[in-house]
Amino acid sequence: MLNITLNGDAISTGESNVLALLESLELTQGRFAVEIDGNLVPKSRLADTPITQGMSIEVVQAVGGG
Repeated sequence: MLNITLNGDAISTGESNVLALLESLELTQGRFAVEIDGNLVPKSRLADTPITQGMSIEVVQAVGGG
């Protein structure tokens, strides 16, 4: 298990890549952006981005309204 920070909360995960983690937590619904350790990461690279100890992930989801 790796200890990371996700949206400001400390969590442990056994997932191997960022996309698998976000899918397991149902954070890939609709439009979203992902920042890892302060860098914006394109969605196309999330499956190729391994989770590492101490990684900080921020997920922002767009919410429509008017």
